[in-house]
Order: sequence, then structure tokens, then C-alpha cells
Amino acid sequence: MKKNLWVILSLVSVVLLLSGCTEFDQPISAESKGFWNEFIVWPLVSVIQFFAELLGSYGLGIIAVTIILRLAILPLTIKQVKSSKKMQEIQPKMKELQQKYASKDAITQQKYQQEMMTLMQTAGVSPLAGCLPVLVQMPILIGIYHAISRMNATPDLFPLGTFLVFPLGESSIVLAVLAGLIQYIVLMTGPAMDNPQMKMMMYIMPLMIVGFGIVLPAALSLYWVIGNIISVIQNVVIYKPWNKKKEQAATTGGAK
Repeated sequence: MKKNLWVILSLVSVVLLLSGCTEFDQPISAESKGFWNEFIVWPLVSVIQFFAELLGSYGLGIIAVTIILRLAILPLTIKQVKSSKKMQEIQPKMKELQQKYASKDAITQQKYQQEMMTLMQTAGVSPLAGCLPVLVQMPILIGIYHAISRMNATPDLFPLGTFLVFPLGESSIVLAVLAGLIQYIVLMTGPAMDNPQMKMMMYIMPLMIVGFGIVLPAALSLYWVIGNIISVIQNVVIYKPWNKKKEQAATTGGAK
């Protein structure tokens, strides 16, 4: 059930990323009308342009904005990690309830749902906590995509220049592959590491990012690279994946 939910969320993200609004390839300015343009795309363009002028390049401007955005949603990320860890802790009890209420009749399933909710409330687990950062990041990611695409289509802002040797207005296979690899590391060091129901995402998400990065401007791949590096640091500090490996080693040793 949860595996299917993550797949559905991924597909929804893809659709939203590709569609967003019909003006994704049109110039953007302060005079652009509509809620999306006025409150999402143009503010992002303005902030990127501000930091680009301050730091000397659009590449550094995108990096600065990425860091700011990721720090802004850090409280949600911490909440997601804590919720995932608590969910893992109650997995044995959840399996016991599944076995206890294995019958599929309506009355048994109603009791199962009630006890499951009680278990989650007692453990302080919120089923929606894991999805919240994803839902919050979706409009940010789409907004960044449109901001970069429309900056690329605006004569006053184009060209975006280069970052290192990568033209930001053109696609870059190198940055796309790098973004995908770091995304894999993010999942390896995060909640998906010990959640069998999220294992599929460890392969789907990196491949999706590589696929998009190959056809989209390198500026967006740069956003993914920096954002994923920040996620790896967050996972290492908050989730402490080495502790999980020690636990697994101790369990294996004890079993022998």
C-alpha cells in the first residue's frame, strides 16, 4: 500500500513538473500576470537574480537560493526523519496487529484500524509526516523549474552563463548523472535505507532525475545537485545511518 503511494506521488510529481503552467517557455518579468507568475515564479527569479548580481554568477545565485530554500524546510525534514524512525520502531507491533486481525471482514478490519491508530498516537507517529516535506517541496521544485526555464527565455536575463564548465542554459549529462548519483546516496542514508516499502524509490527517483536532467537546462540539475548534497548532510547529522549499521551488525552477531 505504502509502496504504491510513493509510486503515485512520484508520478504526480512528474506530471506537475512537466506541466506546471502553460507559460513555462515564455519570458518572465515583473509585469507578468497571474498568481503563479506574481507569487511563485517572479519572486524566485528576482531572488536568483539578486544573488547572481551579489555573488557574480547565476550559478552561485542558484546555489545560494537552493541553500536558503532547504534551510527553510529543515524543520519539516527533521519532523519527517523523526516520524520515519518512530515508524520503524513500531513495525514489530504493527505486524503483530496484522496477524491478530488477519481476517478481512468489516468488523475485524475496523478493530484493526482502531488499534493501529491507537498504536501510532501512543508512539507519536503521524502517517502524513513523511509526505509533508514532499508536498511542500513540489511547488518549490516546479517554481524553480519554471523560473530557470523562463529566465532562459527572457532576453534581458539570457544567457545564464556557466558554472565551472557547464552552460546553465543547456542540458548537461554530467550534472544530470551527478544529481542522480547523489539522490541515490540521499536515499541510502535516509529513511528508505531500512524501509522495504520504500526500496523501489531508491532506484526510481535517481533514474527520474537523470532522465529530466538530460533534457532540462543544467541550471536545474545544479539545483538538484546542491539540494541533494544538503540532504545527505542532513541525513548524516539527523538520521545517523552508521548507528543503524551497528545495530544490524549486533543483531547478526547475536543471532550467530
